[in-house]
Amino acid sequence: MMDAQEQIKKVIEDNSVMLFMKGNPDFPQCGFSGQVVQILNACGAKFASTDVLADDQIRQGIKDYSNWPTIPQLYINGEFVGGSDIVMEMYENGELQTKLESTPV
Repeated sequence: MMDAQEQIKKVIEDNSVMLFMKGNPDFPQCGFSGQVVQILNACGAKFASTDVLADDQIRQGIKDYSNWPTIPQLYINGEFVGGSDIVMEMYENGELQTKLESTPV
């Protein structure tokens, strides 16, 4: 059986835009997660998501994986982008849109 780190790595590799969040895109369980969902939707991005509240191992595992203490966490093309503050900043200066355009459809 895969451990949490292997599961996380696989999910990030399998999805060009991957969001680890609290809740899901239709029902975010925290404002920061909701904000990132809104930004991705505004960019027209197709993205996959994992609800970290549904699995304690993933919730802790993703923090270890990225060495980043908070959720949400956004990955684009396998690369850790950041949390809601960074995503918001990148959206405002156009970097996020550029990064998203480089993802395979």
